[in-house]
Amino acid sequence: MLFTKPIDGYRLAYRKNGSGRAVVMIHGSPGDGHEYDRLAELVAPHAMTVVPDLRGFGLSDKHLDRGDSALSRDGQASAVIGLIEELGLRDVILVGYDIGGFTVQMVARLRPDLVSALVLAPPLPGVGKRILDVKAVNEFWHATFFRTKLVEQVFDGKPDAIRALLKVHLDGWSGPGSTVTDELLDHMVEVYSPPGAFTAGVTWFRTIEGNPISDYAEETMPQAGERLNKPVSVLWPEHDPLFPTAWADQLDKFLSNFSFRFMPGVGHFSPTEAPQFFLHEILAHLSGEWRAGSQHQKTTALAV
Repeated sequence: MLFTKPIDGYRLAYRKNGSGRAVVMIHGSPGDGHEYDRLAELVAPHAMTVVPDLRGFGLSDKHLDRGDSALSRDGQASAVIGLIEELGLRDVILVGYDIGGFTVQMVARLRPDLVSALVLAPPLPGVGKRILDVKAVNEFWHATFFRTKLVEQVFDGKPDAIRALLKVHLDGWSGPGSTVTDELLDHMVEVYSPPGAFTAGVTWFRTIEGNPISDYAEETMPQAGERLNKPVSVLWPEHDPLFPTAWADQLDKFLSNFSFRFMPGVGHFSPTEAPQFFLHEILAHLSGEWRAGSQHQKTTALAV
């Protein structure tokens, strides 16, 4: 495990393997960089893989006494930018999903000079006020619950309670027949159980832009020149209860240069469940063979 120099007072823990162009992979919540273990192993023969734990997650610094802003989307993006700069990387391919997807999109907007392409699974822009539909609000119950002090009272520092809650998320959000719970649950319980760790991991949702319900509800359509113009591979799972496939219909209003690939049988934890789809897109960007594609192209499962 490697650590950055302090960035805004926070060190990031990260893993680095391989050589060549850099592929930086940003995890979701709940989780840490280990969500990308299988994908990083597949990519390492072709490129340098850099997989950090975001601030407040895994082995990275937490510093709950310093307020929430450093653990917000903008704070996390600043940390990732600092990591990229510390390693002297350019032409980076960013990979993200869940809060990692929000983070890498912000990195690309803040520092486009560092980024060559993105590979993204939901969340993606274009949801808008559909996030206020009854079904969506019910699926995102955690985003509101994590803003309450019940987190500290009921879960923080209590491994059994943490295990029960994480199992609800892993089982409920993964695809049919997925082994995500078996692969990640014990590790997640271990890293979330120390006092303060669980609270740090949900602080994202306590920031202004961290609640996806309010963030999407206030989403506005950009002008054509304001769309994200980096090459973006969009990978959309079939069985993500948080982000139904119907929500992919507005991508062209927010992304100016993207491809779309449907992931049959895959749930929310797509980098862990189906790393082969991510590998395919990463290799296409590395080789220069990537091309923008049909927004609603559906493909069969890929073999590694």
